[in-house]
Amino acid sequence: QVQLVESGGGLVTTGGSLRLSCAASRRAFSNSAVGWFRQAPGKERELLVSFRWTVGVTYYADSVKGRFTISRDNAKNTVYLQMNSLKPEDTAVYYCAVRVRPGGSLYYTTAPEYDYWGQGTQVTVSS
Repeated sequence: QVQLVESGGGLVTTGGSLRLSCAASRRAFSNSAVGWFRQAPGKERELLVSFRWTVGVTYYADSVKGRFTISRDNAKNTVYLQMNSLKPEDTAVYYCAVRVRPGGSLYYTTAPEYDYWGQGTQVTVSS
């Protein structure tokens, strides 16, 4: 069992930055696939970033490529999502997720492929 807790959301103006954190209850990121998703009202949950540190491959959705960056702090069992140049269309609830036993894929792009989820953190970008 893995508990994930996101934090760092808030209200920011267009062009601003936020850094989201995803803290795990135990060492859950080293051999796992990690994903950051978001869901806006009335829309499906959208993958933003998928990463496997053991493979060293990161997938970024086109909508965030060049603006968002994933990183981690092993000592804190925490993954971060640095979000720059935010736009009003980035407004959503942001979630981190973990797939604890990844298979042969370099990354995982759909929500059902992940085993554990955080509760989400709201990001609002005003124009």
